[in-house]
Amino acid sequence: MKETLDAYDYWPYENRHKIAWPNGARVAFWVAPNIEYYELDPPANPQRKPWPTPHPSVPGFSIRDYGNRVGHERQMALLDKYGIRGSVSLSVALCEHHPEIVAMCRERDWEFFSHGIYNTRYTYGMSEAQEREMIRDGIETIHRHTGQKCAGYLAPALSHSEHTLDLFAEVGQELFGEEGGIYTCDLFHDDQPTPIRLRSGRRFISMPYSLEMNDTIVYAVNKVEPRHYLTMLKRHFDRLYAEGAESGTVMCIPTHNYQISCPHRIKAFEEALEYITGHSDVWVATGREIARHYLAHHYDDALRDIDAKAAMAGRS
Repeated sequence: MKETLDAYDYWPYENRHKIAWPNGARVAFWVAPNIEYYELDPPANPQRKPWPTPHPSVPGFSIRDYGNRVGHERQMALLDKYGIRGSVSLSVALCEHHPEIVAMCRERDWEFFSHGIYNTRYTYGMSEAQEREMIRDGIETIHRHTGQKCAGYLAPALSHSEHTLDLFAEVGQELFGEEGGIYTCDLFHDDQPTPIRLRSGRRFISMPYSLEMNDTIVYAVNKVEPRHYLTMLKRHFDRLYAEGAESGTVMCIPTHNYQISCPHRIKAFEEALEYITGHSDVWVATGREIARHYLAHHYDDALRDIDAKAAMAGRS
């Protein structure tokens, strides 16, 4: 095991090169609905239990089933209202379990990126060959059911190995050339896209995907009330919008249809979307669109800036 991830260099936020989003937008805004499938009685993993309670976990399974039965359409109607195309973090087994959900997303031209096969099966303990096959299965399943060339990755239940980023980029390129496997959501280290170092040397970026704004972290972990979550989202946006006047930033709201879409929570999310999309200079985009723009217009400048600052600091 590596001592460090060794995927990126220290790169101070201050005095970076300027990011310019389309039409002069200050913030690139995207919503990432996690549409997942949890098995009722999944196989055991020695590193992590799939349920915090003894399983079969009927309460845990059924609230997630609620999300796919009720919550998804409630959230989808809200995103439609504000002209937001979701970027789906997909448990790809959902393509078989609930193809009707995938079809509704396809009708709206939502993006699909891989979140593993099931959210109850983890990367922990896999060999490199096994993880490569899992990643390949996910990418191929998305393409088979949606026609999309998977651009992004979020590891299942945020479970990783030291090879995860390399493998996703390699398999994506093998299958789809430069259109496949271009960004990861698994690094929570910045408010702007950043270049990632891979063993292949391929162009690849980290996409801002905020755990702090993730509704599961907010509601299930930090026990925040919906009205306070609304305040958090507004303050998060306000700071990024202010800083975006100097150089473009990225705001992501990661959601789960069994969290944000519960009747007592959905209004706070609606008011946040009303607030954010009500500002000028906001580019409402998908993860793929943001990644492509950054790779085309800012990736090379970022590498030059990183190298120059490393040289000044004596790290080259």
